[in-house]
Amino acid sequence: MKRHFRLSAALLALAALLSGCSEEAKQKLPALGAKIGDTSVSGVSSGAYMAGQFEMAHSRDVIGAAIIAGGPYGCSESLYADIMPGPGIAILNLTKAINGCMLNALQPFGMPNPQHLARRAGRLAEKNRIDPVSNVQDDRIYLFSGKEDRTVAPAIVAAARDFYRALGVPDAQIQYVSGLSAGHGFVTKGKGPACDYTGKPYIVDCGYDQAGALLTQIYGPLNPRAAETSGTYVVFDQTLFIDELKNHGLSDSGVVYMPKNCLEGNTCRVHIAFHGCRQNQTFVGNAFARDAGFAQWADTNNIIVLFPQTASTPINPQGCWDWWGYTGRGYLTRAAPQIVAVRRMLEQLASARTSS
Repeated sequence: MKRHFRLSAALLALAALLSGCSEEAKQKLPALGAKIGDTSVSGVSSGAYMAGQFEMAHSRDVIGAAIIAGGPYGCSESLYADIMPGPGIAILNLTKAINGCMLNALQPFGMPNPQHLARRAGRLAEKNRIDPVSNVQDDRIYLFSGKEDRTVAPAIVAAARDFYRALGVPDAQIQYVSGLSAGHGFVTKGKGPACDYTGKPYIVDCGYDQAGALLTQIYGPLNPRAAETSGTYVVFDQTLFIDELKNHGLSDSGVVYMPKNCLEGNTCRVHIAFHGCRQNQTFVGNAFARDAGFAQWADTNNIIVLFPQTASTPINPQGCWDWWGYTGRGYLTRAAPQIVAVRRMLEQLASARTSS
């Protein structure tokens, strides 16, 4: 009996080891009393679309967004979205997403149409499915298109700029960067392959600190970045935030970076960084969280950086964020499973600290 018990215990330990379980992966996202009304978002590719969707859904609390290699809110939504029943609408949306919101092949047919999309956002706001679009008018916006990006055409990013203009965001609050010979990915100063490369980990070295540029555009002048990070990366349990959500497409774990000052009691802001397709933990590990450059700026400016993670599934093998409706018809709204889950994460970080 004792021998059988020891063998069972050993097998359980081995199973835990092989499954990648660790104390780090089981940590709970902490309550840090973050200032929820100073939240900002950014994203690459599908993450750029999700950043825009989260901004529109929760514009009361989001003060700025960075759209990197992405297009305008609602770009992929089919004209038949409101009248066609069933899941088939996601297939129509995906076709439009690829041809009209990445390759710009539908430009001869007037798509994307930023003015139409702005009116669509207004109608969703009138139905209280997203926050009032007037909240976006004082947001600060950063947009980026690489000259060597063959995945998302520059005209699509320009359409995102025109969408914000149509919402009433002044040009003085919009920064559009398009002069670097970057491939499809997040741009850094010193990390990743050559600037014009497109491929994993979708981080390229163009001698340009994109994390600092977008955070400065959103928040205004910042303290200089830290030479070395002194905060803490935590792989946290995302399952606590997807309870009762169906077809959410999210991973069991996410990543958060917490500066030392934020852990020690300072009131901090939250920046949510959405990875791109094939850039989640399944494909690149924690390369995006560790190499994009956010942590160095976070350390010296009291910014918590949240890196939520998608899962790679049969319906979404590349681990993209949902910007065409694979999680359901309400993917653009506050009710979208992915937006609900990330909002819960944000609220947890903004919760009052517990006394120890």
